[in-house]
Amino acid sequence: MALFKDINPKLKVNNDTGFGINASDYGGRFINKDGTFNTRKEGISFLEKFSIYYFMMNLPRWKFIGIIVVSFLVVNIIYAAIYMFIGASELTGMIAQTPWDKFKEAFFFSTETFTTVGYGRVNPIGDGANLVASFEAMHGFLSFAIATGLIFGRFSKPGAFLKFSDYALISPYRGKTGLMFRFASYKEKHTLTSVEIRVNVGLQVLENDNVIYKYYDLDLERSKVESLPMNWTVVHPIDDKSPFYGFTHEDMKSADVEIYVLIRGFDDVYSANVQQRTSYTFNEILFGQKFVPMYRESDNGKTTILEMNKLNTALPIS
Repeated sequence: MALFKDINPKLKVNNDTGFGINASDYGGRFINKDGTFNTRKEGISFLEKFSIYYFMMNLPRWKFIGIIVVSFLVVNIIYAAIYMFIGASELTGMIAQTPWDKFKEAFFFSTETFTTVGYGRVNPIGDGANLVASFEAMHGFLSFAIATGLIFGRFSKPGAFLKFSDYALISPYRGKTGLMFRFASYKEKHTLTSVEIRVNVGLQVLENDNVIYKYYDLDLERSKVESLPMNWTVVHPIDDKSPFYGFTHEDMKSADVEIYVLIRGFDDVYSANVQQRTSYTFNEILFGQKFVPMYRESDNGKTTILEMNKLNTALPIS
């Protein structure tokens, strides 16, 4: 798809985005909605490119907990099977009679050894069982040290905790139009300070009979706020200094427009700088709508209510 609408040649091209210009070599969007880059690395072995620490630190919480629980169960099932293979006679204190009950006792003995609890009724008496129990105890405290580090790392990892509107809008703005989207911090009592935003756009243009990507910085109504207790509606005025000047939705589609958003701020709780990315593609830019206000006065008039459920609420312009 090539764009034949002229772009103002006086606009400064941004060559520092980290993306290339060859349009035929890219597939899909550059940046996913969650801020990750839409790339996959090939030509290198799995073990070289895979980081277990990065993987575990960035898993969704339910998957992280699931992996910890499943790993604990699987490891102890394997150790129980080893004890049963060595022979139940090498474990003293067992009272089970059936094979299944003996396996259950071996499993729970394994969990006690793995966690170094050691209640004491069942004990290893043979050399084989003692050797396995010794190795399992070492395996257990090393595993819990790693798990503790991961849990602490996830718990203490600073984050921006921002939610963005699902769509960007082309809405009336000071007698003209503007590109708008909004975001807010969704954690209770969580406020960023010294918040800065940078917005770029990548689009396809026809240059010397070749379709290439060009990237532009978008001028914003405001690019910095001192604090973010409320939502922030980011506005890019569409005037003759904008690469979107005169664009229709079909123009954006043919140009394969993608808007890149980068937000940085300081988190007082973690005393650290945090950042978050997202993007909007041409099919996530809506014309002829405007956002509704997402805050109101409380019933007792003593505080302001930020209605996060209205983050994406927009109405058609009459």
